[in-house]
Amino acid sequence: MNFNKYILGISFITGTLISCSNSNGKADGYGNFEATEITISAENNGKLMQFDANEGDILKKEAFLGYIDTIPLSLKKEQLLVSKAVTVSKSKGVLSQISVLNARLKTANINKTRIQNLIKDSAGTQKQLDDASGEIDVIKQQIRSIEIQNAPVVNELKSIDVQLQQLDDQIKKSIIKNPINGTVLAKYAEPNEITSFGKPLYKIADLSSMDLRVYVSETQLAAIKIGQEVEVKIDDADAMKSYKGTIDWIASEAEFTPKIIQTKEERVALVYAVKIKVKNDGSLKIGMPAEMWINNN
Repeated sequence: MNFNKYILGISFITGTLISCSNSNGKADGYGNFEATEITISAENNGKLMQFDANEGDILKKEAFLGYIDTIPLSLKKEQLLVSKAVTVSKSKGVLSQISVLNARLKTANINKTRIQNLIKDSAGTQKQLDDASGEIDVIKQQIRSIEIQNAPVVNELKSIDVQLQQLDDQIKKSIIKNPINGTVLAKYAEPNEITSFGKPLYKIADLSSMDLRVYVSETQLAAIKIGQEVEVKIDDADAMKSYKGTIDWIASEAEFTPKIIQTKEERVALVYAVKIKVKNDGSLKIGMPAEMWINNN
């Protein structure tokens, strides 16, 4: 009997010491989990021919999800290619002259470089270099002269090339690829719907790690710092479940306690927001309440 009383006494003392690890028996901060949510929108107009994303899907970065109808863009591209071919045929003489001059210019530049190397080895003369430079200048002037005389044709070809590049970019953006690793939180469109530029398609967030946003008083600031490890607790079936967390951000300005804090005294208090990075084992959800406990040991 005495031995049992001794064991009970030791257990009581141990329990008292553990319960006193926090001076008031309360957590040092309360808040909710959040994650960076990204809304993915359409980058082109047209019919959504394929869209394979559903709420809860875990997607990899650059995963192919579907595409928007590109037939109108492809037809327009074919039309521009035909226009370019017609323009090229009309200006074949001009383009051939410019092509010949560009070939001569390339040869002249090579010759100039060769003469410069000869001069370094005392095997060439300054006159040879001047002649080579003069030949390059003459060829460049001839190219400019031809371009000025045929500016409308040259500009038309440049304009068509720019339009073709724009169409290629639009066709590329008609392909829907997932930008980050994450979980689909919401889906806003279905296959065969007509979509438009900027229309939301789905929302995604990386839930592999979560941010717990808590609020602390000014007197608690001295006990925390960025990079510090803290304990995070959530409600579990029988008791609190604990996680290791790292303080990732501390607000530089105070704010009034959010309305989720119900007591009148705490609602009017000025507090500082703190974000804690917590690795998610699959149990943590956006909006889930949690507690922050600072290890004072």
